[in-house]
Amino acid sequence: MSDPLDFHAPEGLLTRGTVLVVPGRGETPETYTRLGTRLAFDAYRVRVIEPPGETLTARDLADALAGTASGDGNPAAPVVVLGADAGAAALAALYANGDAPAADALILAGLPSPVAVAAEAAAWDDELGVRTACPTHRGRLSEDAGVRRGALAEPVAPELLAAAYAARPTVPTLLLSGELDPLADHSALAGLAKSLDRARHALVRGAHHDVLNDLQHRSVAAEVVGFLETLREQLVARVAVQSSPW
Repeated sequence: MSDPLDFHAPEGLLTRGTVLVVPGRGETPETYTRLGTRLAFDAYRVRVIEPPGETLTARDLADALAGTASGDGNPAAPVVVLGADAGAAALAALYANGDAPAADALILAGLPSPVAVAAEAAAWDDELGVRTACPTHRGRLSEDAGVRRGALAEPVAPELLAAAYAARPTVPTLLLSGELDPLADHSALAGLAKSLDRARHALVRGAHHDVLNDLQHRSVAAEVVGFLETLREQLVARVAVQSSPW
């Protein structure tokens, strides 16, 4: 893998945790600049690696996490591994095997349907339509020479998807999916969440496949930060609504 993209907490602030991001098909680390910048602003250490090829190994993750170590030689806790698209499938499958590096939580965003589905994207504009409605994200994808166009037309390996949906990670898991994502199976995602001891499935209204980078990216980042913060409080939210007319 090539060099990762790193984001650091503002100088003078205590780092509140570590987030390792595994991109999806066709993406580059720069695809997650907006997310990484926002999480780092909230004092999280973020590292984005290259998307995995045919496999993602425990060594890949261990090496990437080692590079985020703080003064005591360990990554700042809690350590959360976030995967998008095929990266989410690879993470779920890897943590199902029990040999992945220790993590305090998983975030799986845009996990594809358990039945391999390829985007019907004959042209780049069609693929962008599957990915996002956000003009900024569309521009970033189009201008990044490293983005591999047509990648969503390559289905994720069925055996990888089967392993991902059979996975039963024991750590808290946040599933994020876009309401308008044609590559998602929301019923299957809800079933996966219900099969886990500590999981939440968050459906993002109006969002497409690139749920972390679509028009709703601010709300999604807030959901991610809220999840990260609850990890420090045994999954108890710091804010509880007592009364509201809406």
